[in-house]
Amino acid sequence: MKTVKVYGPGCKRCETVAIMVRDTAAKLDIEIELEKVSDAKSIAMAGVMSTPGLAIDGKLVHAGGLPREDAVEQWLKD
Repeated sequence: MKTVKVYGPGCKRCETVAIMVRDTAAKLDIEIELEKVSDAKSIAMAGVMSTPGLAIDGKLVHAGGLPREDAVEQWLKD
């Protein structure tokens, strides 16, 4: 099981990233635990300077804007 964290204040883009990750994981039959982190201090401590941020298994893989779908697939497969 992969641990996935979406960092952001809860804006539309943050929600879109969470949905994108959830849908991609389901398509690839990869089990994930998805957590949304909206606390500003926690976001900063994770090194996210621009939201939404995305971390998979403790590694920040994306920050700012929407990631490409193929990139999300690759991150989940790694």
